[in-house]
Amino acid sequence: MTTLTNRAKPVDRKPMTFLESIYLWNIFKGMMITLKHFFKKKATIQYPEQTRPFSPVFRGVQILNRDEDGRERCTACGLCALACPAEAITMEAAERLSGEENLYREEKYAAKYEINMLRCIFCGFCEEACPKDAIYLSETFAPSAYNRKNFIYNKQDLLIPDPKTQPEEFAQAKGLREINKKNK
Repeated sequence: MTTLTNRAKPVDRKPMTFLESIYLWNIFKGMMITLKHFFKKKATIQYPEQTRPFSPVFRGVQILNRDEDGRERCTACGLCALACPAEAITMEAAERLSGEENLYREEKYAAKYEINMLRCIFCGFCEEACPKDAIYLSETFAPSAYNRKNFIYNKQDLLIPDPKTQPEEFAQAKGLREINKKNK
């Protein structure tokens, strides 16, 4: 018999000895493996109290960014939706009215902005395509949910807290990656 890999072993058909028939040696080998793993460091972490470190290139949930004055950066240009290979982003543009200069940075803004997290593949193309740095992938992962509707994030779910009124929440939402980016 010829094979391509030469991994074929002929089957041994000799009768088993008494020790082999009671499988004592195999039980002993299995117990040694169990004993060896018993003293190893556990891979499981206690999640709410402990968090595991993520890679520096980890891509988490998308965040809609604000500028230093607390205004939304998104101008609803649609480049993020065009760049998304999974077509997970939908948006509708609207014109800024007089008196809303403190809310929106440009004359055009996203009246409706939704990301379907069931379709999102966390590729980061939306972040790269945005000319205003209005969207970026944060260091948090998508929480679990029981309904499909809960995985469609609207603008209010994605918008970062206001840096003027909520500075602690704003810094936490920015994450370490943005702080390290500014320091470089």
